[in-house]
Amino acid sequence: MSFFRLPICSGLALLALSLSAHGASGDLKAGQDRVQSFLGELQGLQAQFHQVLTDRSGRAIDEASGVLAIKRPNRFRWDYREPYEQVIVADGSRVWLYDSDLEQVTVRKLDDTLSATPAMLLSGEGNLEDNFTVTETVTDGPIQWVQMEPKRNDTDFKSVRLGFEGTTLRHMHLADKLGQTTRLEFTNVERNPVLDPSRFTFKVPPGADVIGDPGSAAAKQ
Repeated sequence: MSFFRLPICSGLALLALSLSAHGASGDLKAGQDRVQSFLGELQGLQAQFHQVLTDRSGRAIDEASGVLAIKRPNRFRWDYREPYEQVIVADGSRVWLYDSDLEQVTVRKLDDTLSATPAMLLSGEGNLEDNFTVTETVTDGPIQWVQMEPKRNDTDFKSVRLGFEGTTLRHMHLADKLGQTTRLEFTNVERNPVLDPSRFTFKVPPGADVIGDPGSAAAKQ
């Protein structure tokens, strides 16, 4: 699984979900207000996640689970625990991906290209209206779905759909430009928890190969 196909950065997995929802389409302004309300007082987030990647025919081709932590601004950590171990960390200036099987670290700068990604939507400081256009709002049972498209053309994904149950984010669906869909379900969600800052510092494991320019003290620790 490549760095830019994982679900929290520009390499987060991506979506073009076709929901077979039976709810009525809602007003786009209501969807935008829902997302802005969620982000408005958000300082951090912690949750368990289950991720399923499907191909353009809807067939599941990969499945994983783990723990997510977000601390605004510009810090997040995804710990994949099953069926393989992988870590993605944004430390405020760079994004690090560690694949334990390959003993390989990939690193890149947090830049404007990443500002219009689902990861940075949750963890960054950017304005929703500057980076995304709300294209659909649908209510399906207890879940309100808000679909958005990035305003930039140089992202790896073409749409993101957020599913809210009340004020809690329960789902994130991402569609890439190859027709693959990543569906994330969040459980045990904690809003604005106390998070240890050290969780968002990455140390390169001894013996691991580094691809990219570390340019950070974290690579030398």
